[in-house]
Amino acid sequence: MAAMAQTIEAVGRRKCRTESPAERNRRVYEAQRASRRGPTPEVLFHKYLDNSRIVKADDPVRKREMRTFGAACAVLFALMMVYVWQHFGAIETGYKLEATKQQVEQLREQNRQLRLQEAQLTDPERIHTMAAQLGLSAPLPGQVVRPDGLTDTNAPVVAQVTAH
Repeated sequence: MAAMAQTIEAVGRRKCRTESPAERNRRVYEAQRASRRGPTPEVLFHKYLDNSRIVKADDPVRKREMRTFGAACAVLFALMMVYVWQHFGAIETGYKLEATKQQVEQLREQNRQLRLQEAQLTDPERIHTMAAQLGLSAPLPGQVVRPDGLTDTNAPVVAQVTAH
């Protein structure tokens, strides 16, 4: 840098009045180029910019385009959400349907088991065998009393008391 400053000063002192500005510029440029190390000088300027006062101008066309784009995106998003909602609803309904089918099948099996158990418990031979083991025998005529008060008219009567 110091060498460049000395070269510029030396060129400035040799200036004569007959030299045109273009010739002087060419001479100064040649002197500077010889003292430079590379193709461009290394100069660093610090410039502080204050953009706080800059106001962006409204562009109504751009604003309308952005609104249209936003509305299109919102509609597309809503349609996708409806599709996803229906899809997951169908999947959930399928799971519920399968669970209900399993429950129906389980209840049918339970009903079959209960009917089988009822048939085994109401088997007359089984009841007769258990009664014989407990020492029970067939009731004699007149021993059966019904809770509803009805009597069997075909049953033989042993003795009957009538009140006059």
